[in-house]
Amino acid sequence: MGRYGPYPAPGGACSGYLITAGETQLLVDCGAGVLSRLFAVLPVENLTGVILSHLHSDHVNDFFVLRYALEVARHQGRRVEPLPVWAPAEPSAEFARLAYRDVITLNGVTEGEELMLGRLRAAPFPGKHSLPVYGWRFQFDDSVLVYSADTEYDPRLVFQAEGADLFLCEATFTAAQLDQGLKGHLSGQQAAMIAREAQVGRLLLTHLSPAQDLNVVLAEARAEFLLTELAEEGKVYTLTT
Repeated sequence: MGRYGPYPAPGGACSGYLITAGETQLLVDCGAGVLSRLFAVLPVENLTGVILSHLHSDHVNDFFVLRYALEVARHQGRRVEPLPVWAPAEPSAEFARLAYRDVITLNGVTEGEELMLGRLRAAPFPGKHSLPVYGWRFQFDDSVLVYSADTEYDPRLVFQAEGADLFLCEATFTAAQLDQGLKGHLSGQQAAMIAREAQVGRLLLTHLSPAQDLNVVLAEARAEFLLTELAEEGKVYTLTT
């Protein structure tokens, strides 16, 4: 759906990813520009749930509009059950803002507490960021997708990504920017180092800054891990084992 952060490029969208696993249709993050792209491929009544990795605006902006679509679907009889939503419970004021009438079932994320959505297993793990954040390890049958969410370098991420078929990892900075002291996010080079150590199948770079030369981000990553791509908006990535 979207690949940019902390704001979208012209015609682009911020973080948002639709995971389809059997009958499960799970939206992970819902940043600016994501909703119209989601509705191009999936009506709101078919959405199984939403996971918000953290509560920064570039990951949640369109969620507030999604609630209106749910309310309309309820009134028209297209959706009866409230939509399950999982997000970090802090900051508490931001978490409370997510609730809306009777169309949302809001759940705080707890480390170590896995979700089962149909046959899709989802396990959260904490990242290092300016707000509480959870990355997620998703497993469907024998296929594994790991999403880093927003995080700076953390050696624990190697363990969380271990053996993933696809590692969807943020790559906001270049190596030079990290050398200048910027924090809170990864570079493409760091994402690739994690991917190599974790022995993942493929690395997909996301949370790309419109201010960057993405050719530099990709080149730095591929110098560490060749099987690296930049996430493409609207592209479907199929996992097979």
